[in-house]
Amino acid sequence: MPTASHVHLDSKPKAAHLQRGENTEQLACKHLQANGLKLLHQNYRLRTGEIDLIMRDGAIIVFIEVRYRKTQRYGGALLSIDPRKQARIIRTAQHYLQYRAPDTQARFDVIAVEGDDGIQWIKNAFDLG
Repeated sequence: MPTASHVHLDSKPKAAHLQRGENTEQLACKHLQANGLKLLHQNYRLRTGEIDLIMRDGAIIVFIEVRYRKTQRYGGALLSIDPRKQARIIRTAQHYLQYRAPDTQARFDVIAVEGDDGIQWIKNAFDLG
């Protein structure tokens, strides 16, 4: 029988950057929900990639990439979503639409958070391709 001092391996604290990413996703989700979007999935993962948030905005499925950068150094949060990253998100979104929401309109939004500057929400940040 485990004692009070027994520690499970999965109770190990997360690395600071992982915790910050999780906190930023939660902040983004709350912001989007306050603006009328409904959460469908969080951290939707396939071998092709991951989508941070999948939400519904009326009849539209919205795939959201959430990015945090401490500073604008090296281009900031928005520039960190390069064409390669976009392609991975698009492939994952195509799979989602094919198997979970065929014949549904979709768009790709980005939530960028830089330091303490607040949230920047870019609707239709890129196209399905």
